[in-house]
Amino acid sequence: MNNGTWQWDKRGWHISDDGATYVVTRCLPAKWDIFAETRLPDMGRRRLAHAVRQDLWRMLQRLRGYAPIVSVTRAGQGVHLRAGGSVAGSVPPGVQAEIAAMLVDPAMRAAWQRAAGHR
Repeated sequence: MNNGTWQWDKRGWHISDDGATYVVTRCLPAKWDIFAETRLPDMGRRRLAHAVRQDLWRMLQRLRGYAPIVSVTRAGQGVHLRAGGSVAGSVPPGVQAEIAAMLVDPAMRAAWQRAAGHR
């Protein structure tokens, strides 16, 4: 997790940006109970983080006490993305696999690239 200072945005999210890593989370301290990771081409970290967070929430909002976290780090010619979050109580089997499947879904990746592509 990045060590930047946390700010509260007007939509109710905690944001940290140290220049290399952008993190958006609902709750502090941010705790990774579940997560999956992927690499993507270079694109806007903030827009990418929020687009992935929205899709992650749509998929996992049924989990009791779920609080999403998305971290996007510049890595060479692209970005490294980690998506997941904290869950109050037990984590149902297969949730991490669901996140991993979402992160490699070609349609989702194309939508994120459209939303977060450099302009």
